[in-house]
Amino acid sequence: MKKIELLSPAGDMERLKITLLYGADAVYIGGEKYSLRANATNFSLKEIKEACDFAHKLDKKVYLTLNIVFHNEDLIEVKDYIEKVVEAGIDAFIVSDLAVACYIKQNYDNVEVHLSTQNSTSNYEAASFLKSIGVDRIVLARELSLTEIEEIIQKTNMDVEVFIHGAMCTCISGRCALSNYITNRDANRGGCAQVCRFSFQTKDKDFTMATKDLNAVRHIKKMIELKVSSLKVEGRMRSIYYLATVIGTYRKIIDKIYDKTYDEKFLKQAEQTLSRVANREVSDHYLTKEADYQDQYYTGRSEVSNQDYLGQVISYDKDNKLLKLYERNYFKIGDEVELFTPQGDEITFTIEKIFNEDKQEEMVARHPDNIYYVYLDTKIDIVKDSMIRLIKKAKGDN
Repeated sequence: MKKIELLSPAGDMERLKITLLYGADAVYIGGEKYSLRANATNFSLKEIKEACDFAHKLDKKVYLTLNIVFHNEDLIEVKDYIEKVVEAGIDAFIVSDLAVACYIKQNYDNVEVHLSTQNSTSNYEAASFLKSIGVDRIVLARELSLTEIEEIIQKTNMDVEVFIHGAMCTCISGRCALSNYITNRDANRGGCAQVCRFSFQTKDKDFTMATKDLNAVRHIKKMIELKVSSLKVEGRMRSIYYLATVIGTYRKIIDKIYDKTYDEKFLKQAEQTLSRVANREVSDHYLTKEADYQDQYYTGRSEVSNQDYLGQVISYDKDNKLLKLYERNYFKIGDEVELFTPQGDEITFTIEKIFNEDKQEEMVARHPDNIYYVYLDTKIDIVKDSMIRLIKKAKGDN
């Protein structure tokens, strides 16, 4: 049985490699042109080739976004760019413009065309039409319920992709002009200033209208039953810790559903893990009901920076039982921590010894981006890019 695809964002090469190692089946990236995340690092043609080579060695895929709203001037070089990206080895384009979609299908049989959520496909008639012109997959509008998704799949037998985690648009995806009017940055051509997350002054108090983040963790089993083709995580500008945690958690959920070891106890653990990596409240939005005031922040919000991420493993010395790592946040002797690996292993332990880069013993690691060594006695194979997160601070440390 072919498993449902887990699709992850990747804003640069480091994020791409991390998320594939932590269990994504495919990644979507932006190039230096025609992408809606103009503020991300994005990929040059040379990096797109490197990304494809890396992914294909793991038997995984890379998709490139060409999802801006195209104006006349954007069309001048797009055909040449598409040709070069195909030569680099891309597996699919995520496209919002139908003319661009048709051009790719007519000229490149070896790549797929996925219609972007920016097209806001919301019904089975639209899905049938898109299938008739050769679109291989539709990234459905984020404003659909599970019932609507089911009907589209049943009536069209179309491959569909559904967002399951991350930020939501306050306006209907692909229809926002707030950024254009308030900051003169075109949201639909890569310049979104996230105006929907601004705080606006009114006579009496500040007003906000930002959406809470999407979290569909309790609906993955249902989406598999509905034969959704791909589960998509949002966040090309998110940190490697966020991606490793979110992708790693959904990887376990999917695998446990297929091998029939999925249960409520594990689901609650997964929810707890996901809750600690995010700094916004979450909701399942439109999946089970019409979205309402409970799915948005109307009178302000608190987004506290997460400091659970303590370090990224460089190597493990089995003989001396020492983890070499880049510190990301403060930790000290006595902290209870969890190490998690790309393979899905987890080790909970209390930090007993810390050494600085000169192998001098320390009580506290307090300098982010410095190299530290942490004592750990384990037989589990700990590989590069494993990570450590905080479980509980040492007694007396607030």
